[in-house]
Amino acid sequence: MSAKTILYVEDNELNRKMVRHLLRATSYRLIEAPDGEIGVTMAREQQPDLILMDVQLPKVSGIEATRQLRAEPSTADTPIIAITSFALSGDEQRAKEAGASAYLAKPYSPFVLLDLIRKLAPEG
Repeated sequence: MSAKTILYVEDNELNRKMVRHLLRATSYRLIEAPDGEIGVTMAREQQPDLILMDVQLPKVSGIEATRQLRAEPSTADTPIIAITSFALSGDEQRAKEAGASAYLAKPYSPFVLLDLIRKLAPEG
């Protein structure tokens, strides 16, 4: 069985590096996009098994990118974990209304993220 692919849409390099490090010891294959526009394009082309979507993104927000992906048959059922650095009231609700499968507020434990990834897209 081939490795499952995770698309991480995140504009902050330090956050991407942390997730890269976290997934190094797993069988997941990580692909990355620096903004929502590229993230939507990559999701369409690569058909990842799971998407980690930052909410605050340049060009197209994570909320809007999630809406776009949910509107397309090829990505409508792909699990999406919405991640935000602002625990603003309403962010979780907006993410869920856009179609996010789960929601995580920064700062979060890497182990909580990994558990969530494994729950939504089990390894091998």
